[in-house]
Amino acid sequence: MNFPLFNIGLTLMSIDHIDKNLTPTAEGRRILSILKGSPLTEQDILKDDNGRPYLSGNRGQADSIDFNISHSGNMTAVSLVKGTGFRTGCDVQLVKNRTNTLKIAERFFSNSEVKYILSQKEKGNDTAFFEIWTLKECYIKLRGLSVFDIGKIPSFFYENRDGAETGSFAFYTDNTAPLSFYLYKLSDKAKEYIMATAIEGTAELQPSIHWFSESILPCKSIVTIKAAPSPTETVSPNM
Repeated sequence: MNFPLFNIGLTLMSIDHIDKNLTPTAEGRRILSILKGSPLTEQDILKDDNGRPYLSGNRGQADSIDFNISHSGNMTAVSLVKGTGFRTGCDVQLVKNRTNTLKIAERFFSNSEVKYILSQKEKGNDTAFFEIWTLKECYIKLRGLSVFDIGKIPSFFYENRDGAETGSFAFYTDNTAPLSFYLYKLSDKAKEYIMATAIEGTAELQPSIHWFSESILPCKSIVTIKAAPSPTETVSPNM
C-alpha cells in the first residue's frame, strides 16, 4: 500500500470491546505498521533520553521515519513522516465538559489565547480550549519536551494589530526549517475530538488522512498555521 510522505492514521476502537490485546498502545502500533509498510513489535519502538519514540535501526537512513502516537477516549491517532530531517508531533483530545479548563488556560496559556477561549465560549463554542491545548501538545511532542513545559510554549493565538477582539491563529518562532501545524475537528452527534499535528523539515508537506477502523468521524480542517519569525510585539505566555 502506497502512501504520501506525510500521513495521519486514525482509528476508533469499539468502546465495548473485550479483547485485552486491543489497547490504544497496540492499536497505535498496528496503524504505524501499516503506514510504515512492515510489521512492528513492541521491541521495535524505542525512546530517546527525552522519552521521544523512534524506530530501532531507523535513524540516519535516507528513508528514515519519524512518528508520534496519541490517544484519547476511544480514538488513536498516528502522525508519520518519511524522509531524512523531518520530525512530527501529534495530539488528539476527546472534548469533554471540564470545570477547570479556564483555570488551566489562565495559568499556562497566553493572554490572547485566554481571550480567544472566552470569546468562543460566549458564542457557544466549547472546543477552543482543546484547540489550543492540542496545538501546544503536538509541539511539545515534536520537540521531545514535557507537558510541564506547556507554559513555555509560544502563543498560538494573537490579537490583531488593529485591536480587533477575535485576533487570529499564528505561531512565531526562530525556526530555521519550515514548521507547520494542522488543526482538525472530528465529530458527529455523539462525540467530538480535536486533533493537531505538526511537521518540521526541509519542505512544507500537506498531511494525508487515512482511517483504519470501520467507524469513522467526519473530519474538518480548522486552520493551518505556518511558523514565522517573531513579530514586533510578541505575546508572552503567562508563567
